[in-house]
Amino acid sequence: MKPVWGIDLGGTKIEGVILENRYSLNVLERTRIPTEGNKGYEHILGQIVKLVELLKSKTGIIPETLGIGTPGTIDPFKQTLKNSNTTAMNGKPLKKDLEARLGFPIYTANDANCFAVAEANLGAVAAQLPGAEVVFGVIMGTGVGGGVVVNGKVLNGRHGIGGEWGHNFLDESGGQCYCGRVGCVETVISGPFLERYYTSLTGNTVKLKDIVAAHHAGTDEAATKTIQRLLRMFGRAMGVVINILDPDAIVLGGGVSNIDLLYTEGVEEVKKYVFNPRLETVFLKPKLGDSAGVFGAALLVPA
Repeated sequence: MKPVWGIDLGGTKIEGVILENRYSLNVLERTRIPTEGNKGYEHILGQIVKLVELLKSKTGIIPETLGIGTPGTIDPFKQTLKNSNTTAMNGKPLKKDLEARLGFPIYTANDANCFAVAEANLGAVAAQLPGAEVVFGVIMGTGVGGGVVVNGKVLNGRHGIGGEWGHNFLDESGGQCYCGRVGCVETVISGPFLERYYTSLTGNTVKLKDIVAAHHAGTDEAATKTIQRLLRMFGRAMGVVINILDPDAIVLGGGVSNIDLLYTEGVEEVKKYVFNPRLETVFLKPKLGDSAGVFGAALLVPA
């Protein structure tokens, strides 16, 4: 089996990894360089090529292909990047341009899909529920995203937006989303919007971890109201996903996923919205940490 290469293209850094093979967590080399996205699209391309050359020089391994996790996704029809918060890349033929510079095929998926495929094949699901056919990977942090993995492979969908549950409608109280719509899941249960909700109740700006602590301490009515709203809305949003996909497992990632109540009281809320008399879906904490993105990128390369 050959080594597999992955690159995680972020807004501030580009990280690359070479894994011994697609079934192994053994890292042959891993390194990162700054994205320097403010210098424009062509510079970002140059940084990716620079990272590939750096990995080659460190290992002597010559890549035949690689996977790249991107902010945003490649439009299947236009073959240009869309929905990226690194705006210099939007509307650009990233895949085509990189293949021209590198001289070999590349495979791309967004960061949530990379998280999902890594946890499904090498992480929490592989360890705790081997043989799972359908996995939904959740990102709940600054934003809300997701990825669908079926039989070990990412399900991108016709528009390239498979798993984007963060922009399903959830509740009008979330207000305006950056996507132009009102009440998206992201505007209700992402970290910044949970903090904003607490501020709307109190007039105070408080970090989410402190809101959680205040709720557990039972000393802050607004904190308890914020966390209870999170759990209730999490249940509604996850219920929709389960009713459509019926996944074997759901892995939660991102900063909000560190709230332990999601795996207990949150799951109890999910039960209320599932079209079944019981809930068998397994909810898991991630295993790979900050390695999931770059490992998942490497797994985009077909076996």
